[in-house]
Amino acid sequence: MTHSLTLDWPLDRIAVLTFSDSGRGNQLCWAAVDDMAAQLRECREAGARVVVLASGLPGHWFEHAWLRDLGNGLEGREQTGAGTGWFTVPKELGHEEIISIAAISGDSSGGGAELGWACDLRIAEEQARFSQPEVHMGLTTGIGGCSRLLRLAGRAATTEMVLTGRPMGARRLYELGALNRVVEPGGALAAALDYAALLVTKSPGALAGLKRILGAAGDLPLDEALAHEQAVFQSVVLGDDARAGMRDTQQAYDNGASVASRHDYSRWSDA
Repeated sequence: MTHSLTLDWPLDRIAVLTFSDSGRGNQLCWAAVDDMAAQLRECREAGARVVVLASGLPGHWFEHAWLRDLGNGLEGREQTGAGTGWFTVPKELGHEEIISIAAISGDSSGGGAELGWACDLRIAEEQARFSQPEVHMGLTTGIGGCSRLLRLAGRAATTEMVLTGRPMGARRLYELGALNRVVEPGGALAAALDYAALLVTKSPGALAGLKRILGAAGDLPLDEALAHEQAVFQSVVLGDDARAGMRDTQQAYDNGASVASRHDYSRWSDA
């Protein structure tokens, strides 16, 4: 059995990394996550501003860890890879130099779902289902199935998902705040690229600063979070992009533009 990871650059500074493993039903073997980590790092170092994670296997996005690798590692037998990608992939997805988008076109579970929870944005097709089935295997979640999902979907839904192992649909998770958008079947990648095309027009310094603020805001007491936010603002406002952006925007307002007319929200159906 082999997996494939294909890298495409459909637009300038936008990379799409597509994973397929038909033999394992898109369960993630150790070699796959190691390759994914290396590809994500290469994308970032090559100048990608946005990275989209997609699946090439119908019916599946990223599924849970391939248990044969996990069992072999525990028993001292050969594995397909080192498996360090389980920890480096989330770090790459959270790196402040890129925006990561999950284009979820099918079911996602376990460690695969946890990689989705680590992305900055998640667009799912309406038929997609999400599960943390570790409890069925006598396991707990290990890379964010509780910690990140709780922050995204809330305690009640996360508790239900991890204790029962039952799947939850895309629409329900969207309503809870864990997904940014739900689209029709076949539409996840196009919607993700629509987001990506918007994001690459924004200041890299501003996006990096906002990721730093967001990364700390949920974990710090409010007074500390506000102090951190102001510190990041002070570091960004001195940059050339910020000064030019403020000057150009104010000039447009002085000439009669409004916030709504200067920033086109028409293609966002829920704006």
